Amino acid sequence: MARYTDAKCRLCRREGVKLFLKGERCYSPKCPIERKGGVPPGQHGPRGRRRMSEYGQQLREKQKAKRLYGVLERQFRRYIEKAAKNPQATGEVLFQLLESRLDNIVYRLGLAPSRSVARQLVSHGHAYVNDKRVNIASYQVKPGDIVRLGDKAMKVVAVEKNWADRAKNAPKWLQRKGPVGKMVRLPEREEIESGIDDKLIVEYYSR
Repeated sequence: MARYTDAKCRLCRREGVKLFLKGERCYSPKCPIERKGGVPPGQHGPRGRRRMSEYGQQLREKQKAKRLYGVLERQFRRYIEKAAKNPQATGEVLFQLLESRLDNIVYRLGLAPSRSVARQLVSHGHAYVNDKRVNIASYQVKPGDIVRLGDKAMKVVAVEKNWADRAKNAPKWLQRKGPVGKMVRLPEREEIESGIDDKLIVEYYSR
């Protein structure tokens, strides 16, 4: 399966915002966004301050969402097509689909320091949905489903350390009791990522 293997911090620098792809490092002074601000990657640095076109703004929002959730273009397009068939607002349904991914649920419950770690835990068979092992990161969790990690995964240092940080609370659309979480309902738009303009993403694919 194709996946991004370059430095994750380059993605944050390209988008000019924190995408929280490196877990604890993103909250520390080591984060490039903290040290240098949103300076684009490359040896020559920023190339002037030309006004970004409408297409450029749409593209950047789309790239930001893809990189935040770790989804490649073909899969992201399928999410858009599925969301467009729903009578609700396409942008809201799109983010509901992305937030309902199993790897994202594991991350949102505080069981992993980042979505990439959560994806790895799921892919290695450490995640359970309704007590059934699921190793597909894109698995769509439904309201009422119970999600947990196996005992072996809970002993992983990264998971154990993140779980010990009680400051990271689960969002309101999820319930968490100990190391077990439940999806109560689908998230509302204001409860999802506020730094991304979903209207620009929908406009990009409507061209």
